[in-house]
Amino acid sequence: MELSAGIQASLTGRYASALFDLASEAGSVSAVESDLDKLDAALRESGDLRALIRNPEITRSQIANVMAGLADHLALSPLTKNFLGVLANNRRVADLPGMIRAFAAIAAAQRGEVQAEVASAHPLSDTQLGELEGRLRAREGRTVKLKSRVDPDLLGGLVVTIGSKRIDSSIRTRLNSLAQAMKSA
Repeated sequence: MELSAGIQASLTGRYASALFDLASEAGSVSAVESDLDKLDAALRESGDLRALIRNPEITRSQIANVMAGLADHLALSPLTKNFLGVLANNRRVADLPGMIRAFAAIAAAQRGEVQAEVASAHPLSDTQLGELEGRLRAREGRTVKLKSRVDPDLLGGLVVTIGSKRIDSSIRTRLNSLAQAMKSA
């Protein structure tokens, strides 16, 4: 599979692929995926946690203790907890966000899905998300797993990212384009 080959070429991809293989063998891909979603949310919500995993002055044992405590706090599965321990011992915890994205991409590809992220200035309703998902499914010809986030800087409109493709209909981009056009004229 082309996607998996591209992902596996990177260091983060090799770790994610190894975790996916272990989760597949154990029949716990969905549990690990859920665990990684929890970790991703924790990393997005806590600037302190993001800073900690990137701090080179933290020793392996200190970061291993932090990861074990985080795994217990989030009630992560034993496989995910062990994976975090390996990352701590190999001093790769800073790469965790990339590994989470790579694991999600591998899992989605195995299910025949494509992942998409939609950023909007305001939260989208379930109806709006469902409508967008349907349109993207028709465009892509396969199931689309949609993640949404709010980015107030967009002012309005949407930015949809599917793999390496980006559909930008945000007001911020339109205003920037207009400003560039006016400078050129």
